[in-house]
Amino acid sequence: MSIFYGLSAFPITPSNSHGVVDTEGVMHLTGYLSANGVDSIGLLGSTGTYAYLSRTERCRAIRAAVKAIGGKTPLIVGGGTLRTDDAQNLARDAAAEGADGLLMAPVSYTPLTQEEAYQHYAAVAAATPLPLCIYNNPSTTHFSFGRTLLERLADIPNIAAIKMPAPAAGTVTQELAELRNSPAGKLSIGYSGDWIAAEALLAGCDGWFSVLGGFLPQLAKALVRAARAGDVASVNHYQKTLLPLWQLFKEFGSLRVAYAATRFLGLANAQPPLPILPLSPQNQQKVIEALQACMDDCS
Repeated sequence: MSIFYGLSAFPITPSNSHGVVDTEGVMHLTGYLSANGVDSIGLLGSTGTYAYLSRTERCRAIRAAVKAIGGKTPLIVGGGTLRTDDAQNLARDAAAEGADGLLMAPVSYTPLTQEEAYQHYAAVAAATPLPLCIYNNPSTTHFSFGRTLLERLADIPNIAAIKMPAPAAGTVTQELAELRNSPAGKLSIGYSGDWIAAEALLAGCDGWFSVLGGFLPQLAKALVRAARAGDVASVNHYQKTLLPLWQLFKEFGSLRVAYAATRFLGLANAQPPLPILPLSPQNQQKVIEALQACMDDCS
């Protein structure tokens, strides 16, 4: 089975405000997620602030996670950066440190064309034997993958999956069916944007790339199990319970909420890299209240 299947938990990367990674914190957090049975761990994703960390700090984080997990849970490592040669080096670093898969967004300053993105992915996919997941995240990268581009990328060796956002138009169910029926359907198709997870899972997506899973793995697993069993009533119940948290994700950004949640739950004592600031005490309290409601209702 593909490593890009099921619940992929995306934690923060514990560090200080200057982007110096707390390796003990990384080990504690990734070890906790592995012990709680997530299907994979997405290290250095957007929630893991990959774009704010140097190559050296990224390597330190991967090394710590590999040590903590000990091969018990697949480790998918984000490797997005501006230049293709740098992205190739990050992919090689991840492979050398013991990662099991790669995740890459098309990071850019000058907006990329579809052909430039194709060549970028082809070059990085060729840098290591590791399976690579396309990270489609237009809200952050300001790049949208056309259907033709996805179909071309699906033919590249080592490109194995795509991480999709909430669709710009239509429903997840409709979009997933269209992807499955296209040449891109050979890829493992997963979704991020936790507030659409219920719909995506019920529609039969392969994986959920989950911020929630990075700090409440048992609750995220329960949602996945219910969806896989076709238990719509339970899925709807979890979705209703999680709605206040989803609203905070949308209001403040899931990254800031994840830092507040991880800190409150005692999983890591970390600050986001500057210039990102922690939530105000008042808004942290909103996160705490939403978390307590989730844990009380789903315990």
